[in-house]
Amino acid sequence: GEKVLDTNDPIYFFGLDNDGFITGAADKNLLGGKGANLSEMSNAGLPIPVGFTITTDVCNEYQAAADKNDFMDDLYKDVVVAYEKLYDHLGYHPLLSVRSGARVSMPGMMDTVLNVGLTPETEETWTARLGERTMLDCKRRLLQMAGDVVYGIPMEKFSTKLDYVKSCKYGQKKLPESDSDMSVTHLKKLNEFYDKLYDPLTRSRVQHKDYQLLDAIEAVFKSWNTPRAIEYRKLNNIPDDWGTAVNVQVMVFGNMNDNSCSGVLFTRNPSTGTPELTGEYLPNAQGEDVVAGIRTPIDLNEMKGSDPKMYAQIVEIAMKMEEHYNDMQDMEFTVEDGKLWFLQTRSGKRTPMAAVRIAVDMYKEGKLTLDALKCTVTYDQYKAASQPILDPTQEIPPADFKGTPAGGGVVKGVAATTSDIA
Repeated sequence: GEKVLDTNDPIYFFGLDNDGFITGAADKNLLGGKGANLSEMSNAGLPIPVGFTITTDVCNEYQAAADKNDFMDDLYKDVVVAYEKLYDHLGYHPLLSVRSGARVSMPGMMDTVLNVGLTPETEETWTARLGERTMLDCKRRLLQMAGDVVYGIPMEKFSTKLDYVKSCKYGQKKLPESDSDMSVTHLKKLNEFYDKLYDPLTRSRVQHKDYQLLDAIEAVFKSWNTPRAIEYRKLNNIPDDWGTAVNVQVMVFGNMNDNSCSGVLFTRNPSTGTPELTGEYLPNAQGEDVVAGIRTPIDLNEMKGSDPKMYAQIVEIAMKMEEHYNDMQDMEFTVEDGKLWFLQTRSGKRTPMAAVRIAVDMYKEGKLTLDALKCTVTYDQYKAASQPILDPTQEIPPADFKGTPAGGGVVKGVAATTSDIA
């Protein structure tokens, strides 16, 4: 049965059958949408990496704390205990992802750090587990993401070093065309450059697994009040006092080899609403690569030909989640050396036209009642879906630039090339 949440607990586990384990429908206000959904996915028997959620209450307490260093020192004790529970369950100290998770989805607004727990002391162990190249690739990602998100080192500095290393052959026959083509030598050189971007204090923090984790958690708390997150909340009428939960989850490695990948999917087309699975994935990559735009992803439907069994497994689980939540789902997945893992599911963002199409289709499919249909589509969505669109039969002249449309409708104006200009 369901366990009643004790809102005084700062941490709840998902996928672990011990104190703090949440079963069934969890409280999104306390655990955030991602944490609550991870609990439900675990309860539904989906293949998810285990982990724990730090509650939205803790985030709000952090924002209100007069001395934030003292606050984090107190939280440190709970975090270390939670980390050790993962060790007890797995038999080793895992690498971790640290992600935000507000009670409503705020895509791209807050920060993420991957491969937390990789230190000079654990490199040999992870080389044995993952192979030298994958370990080095995880290390460069950790140094880059922690440096940018946690320790305030501008991303441009990492990008400059990455571009330089990719311009060198280091004994290879040809230059690497992408990050995944970099050799062990390339990655060793890159990590040496990255390490020098840290000052002595931040280097000592990033080389200690517990401080890595604590600092990444604090970075997520801080990201709740970044300018982009504040502006997003204003535009979407999200209260400032909701706070964000923090989800700490055992890493799975889509960058292990060519039999690995990371991807995202929607159970229906988020642009048009048509009832078709859509998505994209990157071979030999970690999840942030898919959304960061550093490589061109592959259409998920191409997996039908390259790996039909894996594609069928993905479709089966994705549709199971849509059926469970009675809504179009946005899901993240990783394949680690041929084994499928799902990292999250949430109600998918959609264009107004897609919102109308999905609601009507689900009503026709018997998944929504008429009353639920009326509640599913807002007046603003209906109004926006009724706006004029370009005639799809009209021949359109060549464009100066092309991109993926964010929604339907016709617009004109000045092109903004940065978020600040927009």
